Amino acid sequence: MLSLDMLASLLISVIGMVYPIVTNKMLNIYIPEKMYKTIVVAGIIVLLLYIMRMFLRYFVQYYGHIIGVKMQSQMRLDLFSHLEKLPFTFFDNNETGRIMTRLTSDLFEVVELAHHGPENLIISLVMIILSFIYLSTINWVLTLIIFACVPILMVVTFHFRKAMKNAFDDRRKSNATINASVESSVTGIRVTKAYTNSSREIEKFKVGDREFVDSSHRAYSAMAKFHSSTTFITDIFNVFILIAGGLFLYAGEISFGDYSTFIVSVNLFINPVTTLIGFMEQFQNGVSGFKRFCEIMDIEPEDDSPARRELSDVKGDIEFKNVSYSYESSKEVLTNVDLFIERGKKLALVGPSGGGKTTLCHLLPSFYTLKDGDGAILIDGNDTRELTLDSIRRNIGIVQQDVFLFVGTIRDNIMYGRADATEEEMFEAARRANIHDYIMTLPNGYDTEIGERGVKLSGGQKQRISIARVFLKDPAILILDEATSALDNTTEVLIQQSLDELCRGRTTLVVAHRLSTIRNADEIAVVMDGRITEKGTHEELMKAGGTYRDLYALQFRDNDTFE
Repeated sequence: MLSLDMLASLLISVIGMVYPIVTNKMLNIYIPEKMYKTIVVAGIIVLLLYIMRMFLRYFVQYYGHIIGVKMQSQMRLDLFSHLEKLPFTFFDNNETGRIMTRLTSDLFEVVELAHHGPENLIISLVMIILSFIYLSTINWVLTLIIFACVPILMVVTFHFRKAMKNAFDDRRKSNATINASVESSVTGIRVTKAYTNSSREIEKFKVGDREFVDSSHRAYSAMAKFHSSTTFITDIFNVFILIAGGLFLYAGEISFGDYSTFIVSVNLFINPVTTLIGFMEQFQNGVSGFKRFCEIMDIEPEDDSPARRELSDVKGDIEFKNVSYSYESSKEVLTNVDLFIERGKKLALVGPSGGGKTTLCHLLPSFYTLKDGDGAILIDGNDTRELTLDSIRRNIGIVQQDVFLFVGTIRDNIMYGRADATEEEMFEAARRANIHDYIMTLPNGYDTEIGERGVKLSGGQKQRISIARVFLKDPAILILDEATSALDNTTEVLIQQSLDELCRGRTTLVVAHRLSTIRNADEIAVVMDGRITEKGTHEELMKAGGTYRDLYALQFRDNDTFE
C-alpha cells in the first residue's frame, strides 16, 4: 500500500508539470500559428489529466491515512505489549498520564510524519527537479539565477531547525505533565470533594498548564522565526523572476511565451519548496514523538529468558534464604531475611509500616528481582530466578488491601482469575467468597457493570469479588497483604470467613495489622527495619515478652490498629 501511495504521489507530481509545458506551447506555437483544433485537444488532455490527478489525490489522502492508522495501531500495540512486560520499577517511577501520552498524541505525531512525510518529500522533490530541468531547457542562465536562492534557504532552514526541535521536545513533555495531572485528579475526585480541595487541584493543574503555555510560546516563537525567514526567501524567488526575467525579455534572450512559462513554472517550484519547509515542522514533531516511543521500547523487559524452567506440580514449600533487597539506590529494605513456610501452612508477618513486609510479598511472585549475592527465594526448592515468571505467578494468588477491579462487569472481574473457567465454576468461586447471593439480587446479576475500579460497590463487596477471583484461579500459594485492614469490624468478620476458606490447603503468607486475625497462624514473624526480629506461634511470642507482645497489648489497649 505504501508503494502504491508513493507511485500515486509521483504521478501527481508528473501531471503537475503538464500545465506549464502546455502553456509554453500555447503561447509560442498554437496561438501564434492559430492551431485552434490543437488548442482544444490540448485543453481536453489537460482536463483528463486533472481528472486523473483528482482520483490519485483521493487515493493518496484516503489510503495514506489508512496506512497511518495501521501504523499507529501496530506501534500502539507494540508499545502496550512492551509495557505489559516491563518490571514494577518502571511503573513506580512513571505516572500513568505520562505513559498514556506516549500511547496517544506522541504516536499520532509519529505516524503523521511516517505517512505524510514520504508523500511530501516525493511530490516536492520531483516537482523541484522536473521544474528545474524544464526551465533549463528554456533558458539555463535564468534558471540558475533563480535557483541560486536554494542554498540560502537551506542555510536558514538548518539554522532554525535545532531551536525548533528543542522547543517542541519541551512542549511535548509539558503536555505529558498535564495528562498526568488530569489522570491523578480525576482518579482522586472523591478525595478532592471530600476535603473540598477543588481549588487546590485547579491550582496544581494551572502549574502544568502554565508550563505548557510557556513551552508553547517558545516552540511557536521558534516556528514563527523559521517560517517567516523561509517564506521571505521563497518570496525572493518571485522578485528574481520579475527582475531577471524582465531584463532577459527586454534583451531579447527569451520570448514572451517563455517568460510566461517561467512565471507559471516558478510557482510550481515555490509550492513544493514551501511544502518542504512545512515538512520540517512535521519532522520535528514526529522525531520528538518517535524518540519518546523509543525511550520506552528500549527499556529492558522483565527477565524471562528461554533458559528459565517452568514451575509445575507445585507443592507449596517456600524458603527465603539470606534475602536482602533495596529499591534502586535507596537504603536496604530487607537485610539477611531467613524464612521457611512448609507446604499448606500459614505464616503471618507483623510489624510497623515500612518494615519490609509488603516487599517480601512482592519478591515472592518476582514482581521485583533479587540481584546476585542478595540471597535466594525458593519454591519447592527451585530458585525463582531460574523459573519462568508466568509459571510462578500462575501458582500464586494475591488478595490486597487496595482491591483493583477493572471497568466492566462482575463476571469479567471474577473470570479474570481464569478465563477458561465454566460458568458453574465461576458461581462456585463466588459462593465460596460469600458474594454469590448478593450478586443474584442485582437486576443484571453477574453482568452488572461495576464502574471504574468498582466504584459502584462497597469495600467489602469489592474485596469478596477479588477473593472469588483467587478462588477461581485456585493457586497453590496465597498472599494476603492486609486484606481486611480497610474494612469495618462486621465486614471484616464476614471477609475473614471467606479468607479462612481460601487459605485451607494452601501455603499462605499473611501481612496483617490487626493481630487478632492471625492468632491461629502456624507461625508469626515480626519484621522490623528489614529484619526478622522474632518468630514463633502466638502463644510462644506472647510468652517471650518481646516486640510482638508489646504490639498486641498496645493494639488491644487502644482498640485500634498500629502503624
